[in-house]
Amino acid sequence: MVNAMLSIVIPVYRNEESIPDLIAALADVARRAKQDFNCATEVVFVVDGSPDNSHAILARALPAAPFASQLLLHSRNFGSFAAIRTGLQAATGTHFGVIAADLQEPPELVLRFLEKLSAGNCDVVVGCRENRQDPLLSRCASNLFWALYKKFVIREIPEKGVDVFGCNKAFRDRLVSLGEANTSLVGLIFWLGFKRSEVTYERRARQHGKSAWTLKKKFNYLLDSIFSFTDLPIKLLSLFGLLGVVASVLLGIVILLAKALGDIPVPGYAATVLTVVFFGGLNSLGLGIVGAYAWRAFENTKNRPLAVVMASQKFDGAAN
Repeated sequence: MVNAMLSIVIPVYRNEESIPDLIAALADVARRAKQDFNCATEVVFVVDGSPDNSHAILARALPAAPFASQLLLHSRNFGSFAAIRTGLQAATGTHFGVIAADLQEPPELVLRFLEKLSAGNCDVVVGCRENRQDPLLSRCASNLFWALYKKFVIREIPEKGVDVFGCNKAFRDRLVSLGEANTSLVGLIFWLGFKRSEVTYERRARQHGKSAWTLKKKFNYLLDSIFSFTDLPIKLLSLFGLLGVVASVLLGIVILLAKALGDIPVPGYAATVLTVVFFGGLNSLGLGIVGAYAWRAFENTKNRPLAVVMASQKFDGAAN
């Protein structure tokens, strides 16, 4: 008798070319989950306002898939974290795995999550990349991003970052109860604590399409993470303010000496210009940082839903 269920949550955005291979891989995962762990499987696809035919392709393919599934459609693109939240909220399993739709993270990775979670020794399992088969420029950009993330946001995060994870129901419930906007999924996973474990894997080369994880999105994600999980910008602002005071004192001494020696023909000109420029720039920097925190705090007071589901379908699976 099957007494447990694995829910696999997959955000979908511009993945129409990879969907046939993805469904085939998930069919094998579902078969092995039942065979090795006596665990049923459901897959929750969340199409995050994708402009391609991903939703239509899934709607046609899932009724014949050999696993139970749900197909949810966001009214627009809310972002990967919002799609994962939507999927986790809709999932009905006892154990959960989150993977990408582009097949760069092997789908069978969720079986390793399930193995660790079933043993009861941990509440959340994160996938840690040992290596990646991406182009050199992409690898360099990713390594830099996660190095900055580890340095300034979450120090205990694996060096090459976290893109996929699995968890039990208790951890899922806590994670989806956090209704923060403009935050970091990875940051929340590590912030929550619980008993955590890791599995390593090699990220595969992308076979279909082009990644939507652009440099701009990485930069915005890093900023959201910094402003949500650390007061580093405030500390830096305080440091720059202190340095500004010290520089102003030194500048005042230099100007007084120059004035005494008659080297400044226009009284007060140098001191006025340098002071205005320096503290004007420092003031602008400070307002920008404080404004970033204020805007994020304001966003969290609106109580808007983090995503809007405009369509929902369930499929029992051809073999069920």
